[in-house]
Amino acid sequence: MSTAEVRTAEQVVDTDRYPLSDPESAEWKSVVSRTRRELRSSGCSVLPDFIRPVLQDTLRRECAEIAPLAHDDIETVNAYNIDIATPLPKDHPGRLTTLRGNAFVARDRVPAGAIIHRLYTSEPFKRLIADCFELPALHELGDPLSGLVLNVVRPGMEHPWHFDTNEFTVSMLTQEPEDGGVFEYCPNIRSARAENFGDVRAVLTGSGGHLVRRLSLRPGDLQLFKGRYALHHVSTVKGTRARHSAIFAYSERPGVIGSVARTKQLFGRVLPEHIAAEKNAVRVDQLLD
Repeated sequence: MSTAEVRTAEQVVDTDRYPLSDPESAEWKSVVSRTRRELRSSGCSVLPDFIRPVLQDTLRRECAEIAPLAHDDIETVNAYNIDIATPLPKDHPGRLTTLRGNAFVARDRVPAGAIIHRLYTSEPFKRLIADCFELPALHELGDPLSGLVLNVVRPGMEHPWHFDTNEFTVSMLTQEPEDGGVFEYCPNIRSARAENFGDVRAVLTGSGGHLVRRLSLRPGDLQLFKGRYALHHVSTVKGTRARHSAIFAYSERPGVIGSVARTKQLFGRVLPEHIAAEKNAVRVDQLLD
């Protein structure tokens, strides 16, 4: 670990609570132990005030400045992010559609000096995240557009119910709305071996409230989440202020690049790297999405 990496991490993170430079410390082990326990039980864990309080307004401002660069495209989607014209049985939850009105700022639009970029590329940060997810190591995505993105949900919009492509997600709220914009999720509603369409349909139709958990987040909180098997969404944002959150995507193997279809859906464009990677894509499971 280089001195520069430690300095960057210590400048950004509240290292009194989260000692990134000292993975052998009691504080590190306590954070990791608690996070692992919560991830095992509910698939979600929050590290509150991960960013130093003195930098939280800078975090908000930096992300607000690039928010207008988000690709904003309202479209009709389903929870599996597959073509809504896909032939499915009559009662299949994939036939239930809604409008997706959230937007994403691609990685190549995030300044290298921004707090979220400094975090994403920090080796001490990646080591902590890998330890929390009980993985030997994590790698930044090889994708030039995804990996690190800013999610923007404007007033009147929501991030509809969906499953993540990755088995785990790391995110941080950078600006909270005046009202609404609540993160809700259904832990382990499906597995790699069972889609559990009945419960998914119940949640999507409003009769599965008992399966839904709600999470209160504040700017600067770091959220670790297993979203591959957990149905989740952000409720409608209300008021005049958008909801902003940074998403830090990593992989257990290096060089991962998103599919052409998904990349175009999120960012409105694809690059030669996506087209080349499509030929060598390998699925990790046989789930619908």
